[in-house]
Amino acid sequence: MKFSVCTDAVLRGTPTAEAVKKVRESGFDAVEFWAWWEKDLPAVVAEAKRCRVEITTFCAKFASLVDPTQRAKFLAGLKESLEAAKFCGTRVLIATTSNDTGAPREEQHASIVAGLREAAPLCEAAGVALALEPLNTRYDHKGYYLVRSDEAFGIVREVASPNIKVLYDIYHQQISEGDIINTLAANVADIAHVHVAGHPGRHELDNGEINAPQIFKALDRAGYAGRIGLEYFPLRDPLEGLREVAALAGLGV
Repeated sequence: MKFSVCTDAVLRGTPTAEAVKKVRESGFDAVEFWAWWEKDLPAVVAEAKRCRVEITTFCAKFASLVDPTQRAKFLAGLKESLEAAKFCGTRVLIATTSNDTGAPREEQHASIVAGLREAAPLCEAAGVALALEPLNTRYDHKGYYLVRSDEAFGIVREVASPNIKVLYDIYHQQISEGDIINTLAANVADIAHVHVAGHPGRHELDNGEINAPQIFKALDRAGYAGRIGLEYFPLRDPLEGLREVAALAGLGV
C-alpha cells in the first residue's frame, strides 16, 4: 500500500515546508494538506522536490455544491485549485458539499450532480481526479449534507466521468455506517483517495475499534492503487507515531 501524511493533522502547527522534511525523515514519501491557498506553495514545492516527496492531494476551494446559486463560485475556485494542482504535481483534489441548506434532499443531490458534471471536463482536461468526500455529522461536521458513502458513490455514477470519484474516509464512515471492508471492496473502482484515523477520538491507528491492518489488506486484495492518507491527530510524539504506523503497515521503515 502507498501512504501519504496529512501534515495539517499529524504535524499541526508545523510550517508545511518543514513538515515535508519531517515526513520524509519518518520514512514516508508523500504528503497532503487542506487549504492550499493558506500555504507558501513555492516553498512547499521546493522542499518536496528536494526531499523527493509527492504532494498527493489537497482541498479544492470551498463553495457549496448543494446550493446552485454558488455554482459559479465553485467552478471558479476549482479552476484556481487545478492551477495549484498543476504547480504542485498533484493528481487528486478533495471536494466537499457544504452544509445542508434545508431544501429537499433530492434538490440538493441534483445540485451536486449538476455541479460535478460541469466540473468534469475541467478535471479531465487537467488530468486530475476530483474526490467527493462524505463526512460524519455525529461528532465532527454538524449540518454537513453528504454523510453516507452510498449516496456519494451514487452521485459519482450519475456524473459518469472517470475524473469524478469519491474520497472514502474510514474514520468518518466507521461512525456513519460501518461495514468498511465490504463497502471498499464493492466500490474500489470509484475511489480516488482514502483517509484513515482511529476511532473514537481520531487519533493514532492503533487507538480504538478500527482494525487498520485488516482494512489495508482488504484494499490491496480489491486492487486499490491510490494513496491512503494518514489524517489523525496524534496523542503521542508525532514522528514516533509515524514510525509506528509504518511498522503497522509493513513499510519496513
